[in-house]
Amino acid sequence: MPARCWFVVLALAACASACTQAQPPADVFTPAHASTASAVQDFFLIRPAATQPIPFPHKTHIEKAMLKCTETCHESVVKGPSAGIPSVKTCMICHDSIATDRPLIMKITNDYYKKGVDLPWQRVYGFTPEVHVRFNHAPHIRASVDCATCHGDIAHQTVAERNVNHTMGFCVDCHKAKKASNDCLTCHF
Repeated sequence: MPARCWFVVLALAACASACTQAQPPADVFTPAHASTASAVQDFFLIRPAATQPIPFPHKTHIEKAMLKCTETCHESVVKGPSAGIPSVKTCMICHDSIATDRPLIMKITNDYYKKGVDLPWQRVYGFTPEVHVRFNHAPHIRASVDCATCHGDIAHQTVAERNVNHTMGFCVDCHKAKKASNDCLTCHF
């Protein structure tokens, strides 16, 4: 009897070792984490800082070019839940003829636009499925909530950074201040 137990223990150990070493192909969905650290971070809802493909100069576009965020790059913010992330085609509307000699614009043109590849932007904000929050930008825009309330002073940033931790307390306090509904179903599903 004890020999069978050792066999089972050794078989399970070998299987566990093989399972942790094998990485699934990139086109296969798996809820598994690449490391224990990423599993712990996910469990505690700790999101790593977003790493963008290019250091997008918000300051240049907002202050110097006088572009409006909701009219040029994030136009879907007034229509629905997501602000939208601009495609490389959006960049090329202007940069097909403006600042074409700048290294960053040349990189966008050659590495992305000419190859038909979109910029792999990473979301700076967002809720994980585990928190059961459905956030919709449109009602906040209609209520004249300034973007800086949640996103900070983007006009003075280069790359967008997480400036506010969107905790339940932060949202509840804002809803109280604006006299908006604090009913659970307003945000949670």
